[in-house]
Amino acid sequence: MDIGLLLLQVFWFIAPAYAANGFPPLMRGKIPLDRRKMFHGHRVLGDGKTLEGTFGGIIFGVFIGAIQIYGQPYLPQELGLAVMTLPIIFSLSIGTMLGDIGGSFVKRRLGFKRGDKALFLDQLGFLIMAFIFVSPFYLPSIGEMIILIILTPIIHWLANVLGYWIHVKRNPW
Repeated sequence: MDIGLLLLQVFWFIAPAYAANGFPPLMRGKIPLDRRKMFHGHRVLGDGKTLEGTFGGIIFGVFIGAIQIYGQPYLPQELGLAVMTLPIIFSLSIGTMLGDIGGSFVKRRLGFKRGDKALFLDQLGFLIMAFIFVSPFYLPSIGEMIILIILTPIIHWLANVLGYWIHVKRNPW
């Protein structure tokens, strides 16, 4: 199989999740999801998880997915792209945000501060939860999941470096 085509297929499918995951820092949210509540001596989530960022991420993921839904009839079927539907794009977007929030919850329980590196939890938590949420509607192949699990940490790091350079992220990781 052509590696370029395989990458196109994989990124076509995951685009709403990537969009949802990358958008929240641009919102510069002010309302923390945890309302500054504590749990066993630590914030439940921290200031980095906001109402604006969560809903902004979901909405942006759905927006990207809606563009895909609109555009897919114009793309050649020979590409073998996943047929995007509203349940798929909503489940990818919501699963992504819940995975990111869950990762923050775990980090706070482990004593990590906002912005601290948590190898793989930061990069893959959102992806795994997106896979779980979308599974009733679409199941990517094992190969597609492996490709995403391998490439997502690299893409996540590059996106964070860019976010740091444009002053949207506090840390380049």
